[in-house]
Amino acid sequence: MKSKERKVKYILMMNTMKAGHGVPEWPRNDLRAHIAFMRGLNQELHERGELVSAEGLSFPDQAKLVRAGKDGVPVTDGVFPESKEFLAGFWIVDVDDPERAYEIAAKVSAAPGPGGVPLNMPIEVRPIMSAPPPEML
Repeated sequence: MKSKERKVKYILMMNTMKAGHGVPEWPRNDLRAHIAFMRGLNQELHERGELVSAEGLSFPDQAKLVRAGKDGVPVTDGVFPESKEFLAGFWIVDVDDPERAYEIAAKVSAAPGPGGVPLNMPIEVRPIMSAPPPEML
Protein backbone atom coordinates (compact mmCIF):
# COMPACT_ATOMS: atom_id res chain seq x y z
CA MET A 1 0.00 0.00 0.00
CA LYS A 2 1.21 3.51 -0.76
CA SER A 3 1.98 5.91 2.06
CA LYS A 4 -0.75 8.16 3.45
CA GLU A 5 0.79 11.20 1.74
CA ARG A 6 0.31 9.64 -1.69
CA LYS A 7 -3.39 8.91 -1.31
CA VAL A 8 -5.89 11.12 -3.09
CA LYS A 9 -9.33 12.12 -1.89
CA TYR A 10 -12.24 11.81 -4.30
CA ILE A 11 -15.86 12.81 -4.01
CA LEU A 12 -18.33 10.31 -5.45
CA MET A 13 -21.63 12.04 -6.15
CA MET A 14 -24.79 9.99 -6.55
CA ASN A 15 -27.22 11.69 -8.90
CA THR A 16 -30.61 10.10 -8.93
CA MET A 17 -34.02 10.07 -10.51
CA LYS A 18 -36.42 12.95 -11.00
CA ALA A 19 -37.53 14.60 -7.80
CA GLY A 20 -40.89 13.41 -6.58
CA HIS A 21 -40.42 9.93 -8.04
CA GLY A 22 -38.42 6.93 -6.99
CA VAL A 23 -37.10 5.74 -3.67
CA PRO A 24 -39.94 6.91 -1.37
CA GLU A 25 -42.44 5.00 -3.52
CA TRP A 26 -40.47 1.73 -3.49
CA PRO A 27 -41.92 -1.27 -1.67
CA ARG A 28 -40.71 -1.30 1.95
CA ASN A 29 -38.58 -4.46 1.51
CA ASP A 30 -36.80 -2.98 -1.52
CA LEU A 31 -36.08 0.22 0.38
CA ARG A 32 -34.70 -1.78 3.31
CA ALA A 33 -32.47 -3.81 0.98
CA HIS A 34 -31.16 -0.61 -0.62
CA ILE A 35 -30.38 0.97 2.76
CA ALA A 36 -28.72 -2.25 3.98
CA PHE A 37 -26.54 -2.25 0.86
CA MET A 38 -25.47 1.36 1.45
CA ARG A 39 -24.73 0.73 5.13
CA GLY A 40 -22.72 -2.37 4.24
CA LEU A 41 -20.73 -0.46 1.64
CA ASN A 42 -19.98 2.32 4.12
CA GLN A 43 -18.85 -0.24 6.72
CA GLU A 44 -16.59 -1.95 4.16
CA LEU A 45 -15.01 1.36 3.15
CA HIS A 46 -14.56 2.31 6.82
CA GLU A 47 -12.85 -1.00 7.60
CA ARG A 48 -10.49 -0.50 4.64
CA GLY A 49 -9.60 2.97 5.92
CA GLU A 50 -10.94 4.58 2.74
CA LEU A 51 -14.10 6.29 3.98
CA VAL A 52 -13.73 9.94 4.94
CA SER A 53 -17.42 10.83 4.89
CA ALA A 54 -20.73 9.70 3.40
CA GLU A 55 -24.04 11.52 3.55
CA GLY A 56 -27.46 11.24 2.04
CA LEU A 57 -29.15 14.51 1.15
CA SER A 58 -32.73 15.68 1.49
CA PHE A 59 -34.94 15.89 -1.58
CA PRO A 60 -34.92 19.02 -3.77
CA ASP A 61 -38.24 20.19 -2.35
CA GLN A 62 -36.23 21.18 0.74
CA ALA A 63 -33.41 22.88 -1.18
CA LYS A 64 -32.78 26.58 -1.62
CA LEU A 65 -30.36 28.40 -3.89
CA VAL A 66 -28.67 31.20 -1.99
CA ARG A 67 -26.78 34.20 -3.34
CA ALA A 68 -25.52 37.37 -1.75
CA GLY A 69 -27.85 40.31 -2.14
CA LYS A 70 -27.22 43.93 -1.18
CA ASP A 71 -24.76 44.25 1.67
CA GLY A 72 -24.20 40.47 1.65
CA VAL A 73 -27.70 39.67 2.89
CA PRO A 74 -28.72 36.13 1.81
CA VAL A 75 -31.28 35.97 -0.99
CA THR A 76 -32.92 32.59 -1.52
CA ASP A 77 -34.62 31.00 -4.51
CA GLY A 78 -36.38 27.67 -4.60
CA VAL A 79 -37.67 25.10 -4.05
CA PHE A 80 -37.17 23.25 -7.30
CA PRO A 81 -39.10 19.96 -7.17
CA GLU A 82 -39.32 19.81 -10.98
CA SER A 83 -35.59 19.04 -11.26
CA LYS A 84 -34.80 16.20 -13.66
CA GLU A 85 -32.01 14.76 -11.55
CA PHE A 86 -30.58 15.77 -8.22
CA LEU A 87 -27.69 15.03 -5.92
CA ALA A 88 -29.00 12.35 -3.57
CA GLY A 89 -25.83 11.74 -1.60
CA PHE A 90 -22.07 11.59 -1.68
CA TRP A 91 -19.03 9.76 -0.41
CA ILE A 92 -15.59 11.21 0.19
CA VAL A 93 -12.99 8.49 -0.06
CA ASP A 94 -9.22 8.55 0.42
CA VAL A 95 -7.70 5.99 -1.96
CA ASP A 96 -4.40 5.17 -3.62
CA ASP A 97 -5.45 5.80 -7.20
CA PRO A 98 -8.39 6.80 -9.40
CA GLU A 99 -9.06 3.21 -10.40
CA ARG A 100 -10.02 2.38 -6.80
CA ALA A 101 -12.37 5.38 -6.72
CA TYR A 102 -13.94 4.08 -9.96
CA GLU A 103 -14.36 0.60 -8.43
CA ILE A 104 -16.20 2.09 -5.46
CA ALA A 105 -18.36 4.24 -7.77
CA ALA A 106 -19.31 1.18 -9.83
CA LYS A 107 -20.34 -0.64 -6.66
CA VAL A 108 -22.47 2.33 -5.59
CA SER A 109 -24.00 2.48 -9.08
CA ALA A 110 -25.10 -1.14 -8.79
CA ALA A 111 -27.06 -0.56 -5.56
CA PRO A 112 -30.26 -2.60 -5.59
CA GLY A 113 -33.51 -0.98 -6.60
CA PRO A 114 -37.03 -2.38 -6.83
CA GLY A 115 -36.99 -6.17 -7.03
CA GLY A 116 -33.26 -6.16 -6.27
CA VAL A 117 -32.42 -5.06 -9.82
CA PRO A 118 -29.23 -2.95 -9.89
CA LEU A 119 -30.03 0.73 -10.41
CA ASN A 120 -26.91 1.46 -12.50
CA MET A 121 -27.28 5.13 -11.59
CA PRO A 122 -24.56 7.57 -12.67
CA ILE A 123 -21.91 8.32 -10.06
CA GLU A 124 -19.73 11.34 -10.71
CA VAL A 125 -16.15 10.87 -9.49
CA ARG A 126 -14.05 13.96 -9.00
CA PRO A 127 -10.66 14.46 -7.30
CA ILE A 128 -10.70 16.82 -4.34
CA MET A 129 -8.05 19.49 -4.60
CA SER A 130 -6.18 20.16 -1.38
CA ALA A 131 -5.13 23.56 -2.71
CA PRO A 132 -5.32 25.55 -5.93
CA PRO A 133 -2.95 24.32 -8.65
CA PRO A 134 0.45 26.07 -8.39
CA GLU A 135 -0.05 27.76 -11.76
CA MET A 136 -3.09 29.58 -10.33
CA LEU A 137 -1.16 31.11 -7.40
